[in-house]
Amino acid sequence: MICDLKTGVCGEVGEDEMEVIDFNQPQKSVQLYYVTDPICSHCWAIEPVLRRFVEQYGHYFNFHTVMGGLLEKWHDGPIDPANGIYKPADVAGHWREVGQHSRMPIDGSLMIDNPVQSSYPPSRVFKIIQKNHSDAQAFEYLRRAREALFAFNQNIANKSEMIEIVNQLGFDGEAIVTEAEQPVGQQLLNEDFALARKLGVRGFPTIMMINEENKGVKISGGRPFEFYVNGLKQALNQEELLPKSVPSFANLLEKEKLLFSKEIEVMYDLEQSEVAAFVQQELPHDRYQAKELLGELYFTSAKMS
Repeated sequence: MICDLKTGVCGEVGEDEMEVIDFNQPQKSVQLYYVTDPICSHCWAIEPVLRRFVEQYGHYFNFHTVMGGLLEKWHDGPIDPANGIYKPADVAGHWREVGQHSRMPIDGSLMIDNPVQSSYPPSRVFKIIQKNHSDAQAFEYLRRAREALFAFNQNIANKSEMIEIVNQLGFDGEAIVTEAEQPVGQQLLNEDFALARKLGVRGFPTIMMINEENKGVKISGGRPFEFYVNGLKQALNQEELLPKSVPSFANLLEKEKLLFSKEIEVMYDLEQSEVAAFVQQELPHDRYQAKELLGELYFTSAKMS
């Protein structure tokens, strides 16, 4: 006989007398290096895919975020001639194209009116948060900074903006940004630059998955979800992997604070037209706010509104 935990009803045990359970978690034998930059538009574009990959397969690898140093400063020569970028205003059109193609909204007009002069200041803030707090909190800072820059058109290299973003994380923004301006900030950043060179990184985003035999896979540029899964299989030399279930939408929104429609579509295998109904089904109306930006829906936790 057995009392069912869910129903509270007692009855006969089923025919299966013994169930074998494996409590061993897969050993994290792969080091994953995500080389990126706060103002990298293609890194913003892969956020939906990268989030799902980490949520479902993160138990197979240790995740490391590495700052790559996309823009030290503007100068008279070409910055990115392949994309026709010679001056800040040239970035606006390129960013808008990336946003339209990926459906991760990018305004871009900031680069005409009030351009980011260097990606180093927000990168240094990332490193100080990472040093003083944790990788996870530094990564949250990176996300909030990208939201501010790409979607809400704020100059994340300005001291006041950086302080405000750090304050929103619950830290002392003034203290962290001030520390980032000290030599230690650039020293930590230089260590990341050296690691990126050692990894042979030539552009962003780049994801390296290295196994215990010091062999692995390098994936440059944004790729579909299955591309990263297949890369992990190669790094592990395994034909099959066991993904975790995706988190509930309620838990995901509480953790991430803000999600664009594309991010929800990728996480839950939805069509764009299905997202609004899905959110209504998953959460009471007083637990979230739905808004629109550049033709794209986004959702925030009610706590943020």
